Amino acid sequence: MPSELPSFIDFEASSLDLVASYPIEVGICLGNGDVKSWLIKPHVLWKDWSERAARIHGIDRDQLESEGLEVHQVAQELNETLTGIVYCDAWTFDSFWLHRLYKAAQMKPGFQLDSIASLLSDAQVRCWQDVHKAVIDEMQLTRHRAENDARILHQTWIRLNAE
Repeated sequence: MPSELPSFIDFEASSLDLVASYPIEVGICLGNGDVKSWLIKPHVLWKDWSERAARIHGIDRDQLESEGLEVHQVAQELNETLTGIVYCDAWTFDSFWLHRLYKAAQMKPGFQLDSIASLLSDAQVRCWQDVHKAVIDEMQLTRHRAENDARILHQTWIRLNAE
């Protein structure tokens, strides 16, 4: 296994609309296994909301308004925590939501986002779904919460590289 383990990031969003949606939660799992997440207070220009998505992630708009942090604070804390390349499993969506967050904060990310697929060999890609499902079953974490999903990515990657 490589000496420096990768970091992972995951977003939850207002919907899956790649025009109007925005990030509502971001979670990270650092290479050492440390995790952190932030609820994101919707920026004044962000209006999209899907009740279907809310049922999946379990976060309602009132909770975001009362517990969420301002976009600038979340972007700043991500920049203070992450460096280099950070990996995700849904690059099209995650890169869109990362861009929306940093644009609203009028900042630039201090790290690069890349697909977890770029870390994997062909054999690991073929095994990914089975190992990922086993990790989910064993860890019994609530899915579709950003911190938990980032932790699951980290654990899946570790298992694929332990062989």
